[in-house]
Amino acid sequence: MKVLFVRKKLALFFMASAAIAVILAVLLSATGAYAVFTGGTVRKLPVYSVETSEKKIAISFDCAWGTEHTDALLDVLERENVRATFFMVEFWAEKYPEYVKKIDEKGHEIGTHSATHSYMSKLSEAEIRQELTSSSQAIESVTGKKVELFRPPYGDYDDLLIETAQSMGLYSIQWDVDSLDWKDLSANDIAMRVINRVQSGSIILCHNNGLHTAEALPVILDTLKNKGYEFVPIGELIYKDHYTIDVNGRQHAAA
Repeated sequence: MKVLFVRKKLALFFMASAAIAVILAVLLSATGAYAVFTGGTVRKLPVYSVETSEKKIAISFDCAWGTEHTDALLDVLERENVRATFFMVEFWAEKYPEYVKKIDEKGHEIGTHSATHSYMSKLSEAEIRQELTSSSQAIESVTGKKVELFRPPYGDYDDLLIETAQSMGLYSIQWDVDSLDWKDLSANDIAMRVINRVQSGSIILCHNNGLHTAEALPVILDTLKNKGYEFVPIGELIYKDHYTIDVNGRQHAAA
């Protein structure tokens, strides 16, 4: 009898968990919240990639130090007719406003990469808001366009960061393809890492001042174009509302 009672309690527990998961899925689909149900808890997630039937992908560049290789990057992107997304730290945007202007005028998308490039999961809500507000304003003061995307420095985040960014109208963006161009990899190694990992809906992470990034970029763009992929800015790749995010951070349109 005791075994039967325990089994009934377990069955009721799993049924209740399943019901909660369904309710949460419905609510999240309706609101477009950055959250996923994981075994009894709701964890906030940024977008790592996008589920899409179209062969669309996005390439992004984090801007935090220097500009030595940025002109070469922009020349390749212009030659290949590719629009990218650049995530800028506030102190970079303030030091190089001419590059903020140039990147914007060439048709690329700009998001914030924080004010100070801190580990933001260690910050309070007030500190997070200050980081996101001041960094966005530094960009907007040059471009005149509202910043809508945010990439956490070091890929470091927690629920508070994602919730706060969302409440400020910012979509938090990670990546599913890391070029590792900040390491001392050859241009060929960088290109092969990216090419071999891309799928429809991928978001590629690069850096504006990687030593061999500009050299690798033509190979990446040409090869993936020849495979039928279309490059679009992240803001045109992601769903802005009525979506869910699975446990891998892949964004899906709500049914």
